[in-house]
Amino acid sequence: MELLEPIPFLRSPEAGRRSWTADESRRYTRWLATHHYENFHVVSLLLPRRLHQDFYNVYAFCRWADDLGDETGDKAESLRLLAWWRGELRSLFSGQPPSHPVFVALAETVRRHDLPPEPFDHLIDAFIQDQTVSRYRNWDEVLDYCRRSANPVGRLVLMLCGYRDEERFRLSDSTCTALQLANFWQDVPVDLLKDRIYLPQDLLARHGCTEQDLLARRCTPAFRNAMKEAVDYAQALFEQGLPLVRMVDRRLALDIDLFSRGGMKVLDKIRAQNYDVLRARPVITKTERAVLLLASLARLAAGRAA
Repeated sequence: MELLEPIPFLRSPEAGRRSWTADESRRYTRWLATHHYENFHVVSLLLPRRLHQDFYNVYAFCRWADDLGDETGDKAESLRLLAWWRGELRSLFSGQPPSHPVFVALAETVRRHDLPPEPFDHLIDAFIQDQTVSRYRNWDEVLDYCRRSANPVGRLVLMLCGYRDEERFRLSDSTCTALQLANFWQDVPVDLLKDRIYLPQDLLARHGCTEQDLLARRCTPAFRNAMKEAVDYAQALFEQGLPLVRMVDRRLALDIDLFSRGGMKVLDKIRAQNYDVLRARPVITKTERAVLLLASLARLAAGRAA
C-alpha cells in the first residue's frame, strides 16, 4: 500500500476509488503521525500504549484538515475541500460507513471513547476562518479563534485520557490558547507571507505600530512594545493553566508540563532577542528540549513525593 502525504494522497485517483480496511486505515494514520517533521510529541512514549493508536487517529484528522486549509495554494479550493472534509465528519457521526482511511480509523476512536463531534467541527471552523479572515480587531477575536483552533485539541486529549469535567477543560483551554499565541508570536513573519496578522489591531494601534511597519519587517520600538504586551499576555495564560499538571495522571502530567514549559521557553527566547521576531525566528534547540524534559521529570517527581 502506498502511503502518501495528505495533498498528494488527495490527488491520487487510486486512493480515492479504493476501499480501506480498518487495519490499513490504522497503519495509514500511524504512519502520518510518526513521519511529519513537526511531530516531536504527537504520541508521547509515556502515554499508555493502549491510547497510541487513538492519538494517531485524532492527529491524522487534524493534519489533513490543516493541510487542506494551508497547502493547496488556492483559498477557493481550500474552502471546497474543507467543506468536503466536514461532510465526511458529519457522515461519520450520522452513522454512515466512512470511506476515507482517516475516518475509518477515527470511527473506532470515536466509538471507543464516546467522543462528541463538536471539537472536530470547531477545528474545521478555524481552518475555514484562516481562508476568510486575516486580521483581528482585539483580543476577544483572537481568543475566539483560539477557542476553535487550539482548545479542541486539548479537550480531545483529556477525553481520550478519561477526563471530562469543566474545571480541567478550563485549565486546558488556557494552556492550549497560550501555546497557540506563543506559536503566533514565534511565526509573525511566516504568517505575514500568508497575509495573516494575529496580533490584535487595537494592540498595535495603542503602541503606535502600523501594519506598514510589519509588512516592511521594521522592528520599531512600537513593535517591540506591542510584542512585549502580547508575550506577557501569553505568559499569564500559561501560568493559569499550569495547575492542570497536578490534576491528571502522571503520564499525561509530564506531557502537559513539557508543552507548557516549552511554550514559555519560546516566550523567553522572544524576550532574549528584545522582541525582534521579524528578523530571526526563536527556536528551541535539541539540548534545550532535553533540559526541559529533565526539569519536567524532576518537578513531577518532587510533586508526587510531596
